Amino acid sequence: MFKASSSHWGAVGQALLVTFLWSTSYILVKIGLVDIPPITFAGLRYSLAFLVLLPFFFRQGQASRLRTLTRRDWARLVVLGLLFYAIMQGTNFVGLSYLPTVTVSLLLSFSPVVVALLGILILREPTRWRQWVGIGLCIIGAFMYFYPLVMPNGQAIGFAIVILGVLTNAFSSILGREVNRSGDIPPLTVTVVSMGVGGLVLLASGLALQGLPQLSLTNWGIILWLAVVNTAFAFTLWNHTLRTLSAMESTVINNTMLIQIAILAWLFLGESLSGQEIVGMVVAAVGALLVQLRNK
Repeated sequence: MFKASSSHWGAVGQALLVTFLWSTSYILVKIGLVDIPPITFAGLRYSLAFLVLLPFFFRQGQASRLRTLTRRDWARLVVLGLLFYAIMQGTNFVGLSYLPTVTVSLLLSFSPVVVALLGILILREPTRWRQWVGIGLCIIGAFMYFYPLVMPNGQAIGFAIVILGVLTNAFSSILGREVNRSGDIPPLTVTVVSMGVGGLVLLASGLALQGLPQLSLTNWGIILWLAVVNTAFAFTLWNHTLRTLSAMESTVINNTMLIQIAILAWLFLGESLSGQEIVGMVVAAVGALLVQLRNK
């Protein structure tokens, strides 16, 4: 789908473009939530992205690969779709309807920390001092960002919903690692099947619980942009950059999203940050980076 990058810096530029697109997703979702119910919104985004990826899936002849999947393969892909798309993305959209954009972004940045802790507790993975330092910095940064902890009415439920999303994202990361580690199932097959399952469940749940309101051209424009550009195109381009960039480089670039989202939220949503919140966010971001570099 994409030609190989002409240089290492070309791949870096492509990866930065992807993180920028993913960062703008938070702003577009926040704007769209004014008119579109969150679960229906998320269902429309990922169901349409699934439909966009289908032609590439069939064009590459991977449809025949479905017949070779075992019952265990199907079970893992279905569970991955339910965890990563139906629950995690659903809670992300619902959380954004209650909380400021930067708060949701900061909470979701703790997913690698939760993955690391699960690795310690469940998988008995060896740990080094850098990982523990990263976890400590994340906790300190979060304390600085939220201190003193005062939640306006309605934000407590949003906080709980996003925390559920963080936990779900951590478990789906472990399952996704297990599914992809063997290399038996092509990455595009994993993406298409899991996104199709999760996206359609989200859409069905949203229509049943929240319905489909009358959408303006602007609403449809936001949905289509998120589905086609920020999901189908961006995920494909990101996987393409991984052919050139090391895991460490990809992690560093991906971690810039927290800062990008904060700047975009300030510019377009008027969400300002105090000096203490900025310092706390940066400390937490450095901590998450250390944890991810250890995992990579």
